[in-house]
Amino acid sequence: MQLPPTRIKSISEFHRLADLPKPEHPLITVIDLETLKRPLEEGTFSRVFDFYSIALKKNFHLKMQYGQQPHDFEEGILHFMSPGQVLTVSIDNSLPHNPSGWMIFFHPDFLWNTSLAKTIKQYDYFGYAANEALHLSDKEETILTGIAKNISQEYHGNIDGFSQPVIIAQLELLFTYADRFYQRQFVTRKVSSHALLSRLEEVLDHYFQSGALATQGLPTVSFIAKSLHVSPNYLSGLLKAQTGQNTQQLLHDKLIALAKEKLSTTQLPVGDIAYALGFEHLASFSKLFKTKTSLTPLAFRKSFQ
Repeated sequence: MQLPPTRIKSISEFHRLADLPKPEHPLITVIDLETLKRPLEEGTFSRVFDFYSIALKKNFHLKMQYGQQPHDFEEGILHFMSPGQVLTVSIDNSLPHNPSGWMIFFHPDFLWNTSLAKTIKQYDYFGYAANEALHLSDKEETILTGIAKNISQEYHGNIDGFSQPVIIAQLELLFTYADRFYQRQFVTRKVSSHALLSRLEEVLDHYFQSGALATQGLPTVSFIAKSLHVSPNYLSGLLKAQTGQNTQQLLHDKLIALAKEKLSTTQLPVGDIAYALGFEHLASFSKLFKTKTSLTPLAFRKSFQ
């Protein structure tokens, strides 16, 4: 039976559990994964960190699950986690385990009085489902590893009044490159993206045809994302990259398409159609319909008579 997640509250606690020397700064650390020599305990366990994690892990040969989806770290994959998220790992010691790569941990307190304290939540990949971790090319991996080495040199140097702003600047540079590489991934990984969009259509078609609109209204972005096992931010990012729309715009377009069908193929009163589509007030339905079509619902119906 899998035990409840173990919460690791500080970077010092992680160093102690991993048999690493004490961190040189209480709020940030950079770890070379080749230094993690302690044999891993076989089994499945979960961890919750109270700090941010950025990791480039290779040759782990472990089954890992972050969010809803499993993935591995045999190739160059960059993985981001926010405080409070759960990482589950299954270890089979019959498999080779020669990890390489690096990890950067930093506590939210390290960001106090910096620009990153306000902007870090804009980086959507800290909430991405694990099957959409960032897959790096060799060139991209070299760029990000170079930034990690700069942070490591600053971390292992003499900590002074310039250390924090220098490290913050390097983290922001890393995040900017990650943004660029994620956009590249949206474009190049069309097969998985198209598969997700197909599943999205299935989820929405089922919801719209089930009668749930009348009782529950439009599905929330969170509901749709959960049904697809991705984060709301990832779903919106994918849609924007592939279709130019966000999730809300897509929902409204499907709603108007269904409204057009009912207006043109039935004699139901417009008020009944509005109610069936989840609107409490006819005026709200009419306003959205006219915004999308430049016609009122009645004018649209008359165009078919």
